[in-house]
Amino acid sequence: MVRVYLLDDHEVVRRGLRELLEVEDDVVVVGESASALEATRRIPALRPDVMVLDARLPDGSGIDVCRDVRSVDPTIVGLILTSYDDDDALRAAVLAGAAGYLLKDVRGADLVTSIRRVASGENLLDAGVVARLRTGWGRDAEDPRLAPLSPQERRILEHIAQGLTNRQIGQAMSLAEKTVKNYVTSVLAKMGLESRTQAAVYVASQGQQAPRSAP
Repeated sequence: MVRVYLLDDHEVVRRGLRELLEVEDDVVVVGESASALEATRRIPALRPDVMVLDARLPDGSGIDVCRDVRSVDPTIVGLILTSYDDDDALRAAVLAGAAGYLLKDVRGADLVTSIRRVASGENLLDAGVVARLRTGWGRDAEDPRLAPLSPQERRILEHIAQGLTNRQIGQAMSLAEKTVKNYVTSVLAKMGLESRTQAAVYVASQGQQAPRSAP
C-alpha cells in the first residue's frame, strides 16, 4: 500500500483528492491538514510514503514543509501540487528535495500514477533542470551578501544549494545535526533571509556558487 498525506488549505481540494485516491486498491490516505505548521508536526509521526503538498499556504509553503519533513525523515517523498507555474517555486522544490512538481490541472489518473512512481523511488523532475540547478553555479563575481559568511557558513550554503537536508549536511561535514541547524540560522540571519528555501532560491537565481575559502 502507498501511504499518502494531503496538505492543501482548501477543504474541497483535499476532499476531492481523498476521494480520487481512496478508490485505488493500493493507495491509502493516512492524514491531511490545511496548514503548513500542522503538516510539519504530523507528517513525521504518521510516516506516509508520499506527501502531496500545496506550494502556497496561508501560513507558509508546502515546499518548506517538504524540506523540513525530509530533514527529519528523508524516506518520506514530497510531491508538490500547485496552481502556479512558477520558475522560482520549481527551483525551490528541486532544492527542497521534492520528487515531483505538478500543476493542479493534471488529470486524476496521471496524479495517481505520479504518486505511485515517486513512491517507488522515481524522480519526476526533469534531470536536466535538476542538474543545472545543483551544479550550474560559476565562480565569478561575488554577491555582497556572501561577504559576512565565514568559510564554514559558505560550505553550509553550498550544501543547502545542493538540496541536502541538515542531517545529510552533518554527515558530509562531520557535524552534529543541531550544529548544522545553528549554522543555517546564522547564514539566514547574515544574508537577511527568512528560510532555507529562500536561501536555496537565492543561490539558484544567482547562477553562481558561493566561493569556497581556502582550507
